[in-house]
Amino acid sequence: MPFHKGHEAMIRFALTKCDFLTVLICVSDQETMPAVLRKTWIDETFKEEQRVEIVTYHYDENILPSSSVTSASISEVWAVVFKELLPDYSILITSEPYGELVAGYMGITHIPFDPERKQVPVSATMVRNNLWEAWPYLPDSVKATMVKKVVILGTESTGKTTLTGRLAAHFKAAAIMEAGRDIVENSHHFSMEDLYSIAAAHAKSIQAADAPLLIIDTDIHITISYGEFTFGQTIQIENYVFDINKGDLYLYLDNDVPFVQDGTRIDEAARNELDGSHRKVLEKYGIHYDVISGDWDERFEQAVGLINRLVNFRSQGANFSSVTHN
Repeated sequence: MPFHKGHEAMIRFALTKCDFLTVLICVSDQETMPAVLRKTWIDETFKEEQRVEIVTYHYDENILPSSSVTSASISEVWAVVFKELLPDYSILITSEPYGELVAGYMGITHIPFDPERKQVPVSATMVRNNLWEAWPYLPDSVKATMVKKVVILGTESTGKTTLTGRLAAHFKAAAIMEAGRDIVENSHHFSMEDLYSIAAAHAKSIQAADAPLLIIDTDIHITISYGEFTFGQTIQIENYVFDINKGDLYLYLDNDVPFVQDGTRIDEAARNELDGSHRKVLEKYGIHYDVISGDWDERFEQAVGLINRLVNFRSQGANFSSVTHN
């Protein structure tokens, strides 16, 4: 809880010792991490391996004991359960001292895998206590469900880019910058084809990011809004692009700050009309957002508070507590 690369390495090791492998996920009635999610992580990681079967077993801790300490009596009780579930199996692979006891009671062979955790120095406890430190040890299937995405929205000249960078530095997160800046040099001169290019490039940048928290400058809905506002047309976006862009928290920067013309932006009146277009598109697609207003420092403090509430951040932004999608 959760599945990590140490578990993955043990499964790959086990596959070198057998013809067919069953991975048994024991799910206590006291646990909150869903069994279906835990199973999905392993299924996805080993989807190309035909010799692996993933099985979940739900149990009541009032009936079957659970302990982090190796116990002969507990091992004997569980050996009976395992023998009933898997009567024809001949090898047990674990990284725990109790593996030898359980295998002995089952009358089968125990093969230990890296009991000192030297090959992959991670534990599920480490992941739950410090997601940032443990992030490199998580398979892609787990990262996909644990990553949190914060999307910064707003019309032109409201500080999106600056706030994105400041929040990323504060939280030690990955900053995904607006793709449009690299494709369109001037808001007065772009085409519908440019908007399609922006949508594809932005989704690619989000997908390539590798961190437990992403701060994203602008998203697909703003790209759609530009098309509707400028050309009266709606770009046709495939569902997977919406899925990649989907945020856990949307922060909309109010246009209550002074307009700054940097030579590439539309004028102030158009900026404010575009603001209305953005909000209309977000409403159309059912996107709930929190409005951020005030001066630059006030915006930053509001955003920090909302992100803290989202990810339950602690220890001055260095650590995450356990973060899961139920």
